[in-house]
Amino acid sequence: MLKSTLAIGYSLAKLEPTRLLVPTEISMSHGPLMLDLQGVELTGEERELLRHPAAGGVILFRRNFETPDQLQRLVSEIHALREPQLLVAVDQEGGKVQRFCEGFTRLPPAAWFGRLYDANPRYALQAAQSVGWLMASELLAEGVDFSFAPVLDLGTGVSEVIGDRAFHQKPFVVAELAMGWTRGVHAAGMASVGKHFPGHGNVTEDSHLALPVDRRRREEILMDDLLPFRRLIEGGIEAIMPAHVVYEKVSPEPAGFSSYWLKRVLRGRLGFQGVVFSDDLSMAAAEEAGNVVARAAAALEAGCDMVLVCNDQKSAATVMDELKMYSEPAAQMRLIRMHGRKKLKREKLHLDKRWKSAVELIARYDDNPVLELDL
Repeated sequence: MLKSTLAIGYSLAKLEPTRLLVPTEISMSHGPLMLDLQGVELTGEERELLRHPAAGGVILFRRNFETPDQLQRLVSEIHALREPQLLVAVDQEGGKVQRFCEGFTRLPPAAWFGRLYDANPRYALQAAQSVGWLMASELLAEGVDFSFAPVLDLGTGVSEVIGDRAFHQKPFVVAELAMGWTRGVHAAGMASVGKHFPGHGNVTEDSHLALPVDRRRREEILMDDLLPFRRLIEGGIEAIMPAHVVYEKVSPEPAGFSSYWLKRVLRGRLGFQGVVFSDDLSMAAAEEAGNVVARAAAALEAGCDMVLVCNDQKSAATVMDELKMYSEPAAQMRLIRMHGRKKLKREKLHLDKRWKSAVELIARYDDNPVLELDL
């Protein structure tokens, strides 16, 4: 489907000439590529990759984590490689998507807050804010800049890959809880990333394995799925990640490769001024855009500020070489907002009454994950 639109031969040379600038000096501004690492320590080859002008950030996975102390050393080494520092990110949503566990508080899935909301909305919003603060504070204590969260997809029951990662099935409840979560994240000193724009909740396919196609009318998507994104953008969310999903009655390309979704709707209609991160370009749903270089070109041309290439370091290196002359000053300015700001050291964090309160709240989830709470 997408091949006929973008063409497999899509080249980085087709990007707007004004955005392709030959650097006279390695200024080490944020490059447009986020990549991953092989293990718990940097290799010599990885150090060289991360010093490349096209590198802008690192996403960490479970394989990169052993203990909080090891994580702190790894992140410190990444940050020390260049100035401004590379961004360091992780998927720390809670539930089944939590990369760092040992030494971190096990976070409940987003759907738990939705069930709380059905029983007691005010308590649920307080809980979401408290746990958002906890998640961010624990990551910041080890030097991690941000988590790719919250999920703003609707919990319709259609998408198994989203499942309990969604707060609720109702758009306004998703928006309320995500706003609460984000307030807590911001209070800790961390930026937030809403995903998966314009909504992944109404497709059955897992975009890691196949290309999902949403066949609903444009009006339905704009009215329902976009509401949480609109609310979070109004609330100042710093970044958005688009879905590798085709909305066939709206645009022939997956949203992450679609200038209609990213420029006309996200930037134009919703007025979003923050960072747009692509989803992982190594996912099966992205293959319709061609080889990995073509995917990176298509995503950047469509409106992404930074592209992710994960679990394929050879391909990441190839993309990096193709992007060595790429520069987008506006994107670089937006990316500066993604750095972690204030933070508490781990020892002080564990003495903070907010941390103790959040941990006690989560202990109630551990005791009663099906929500048999006395509210």
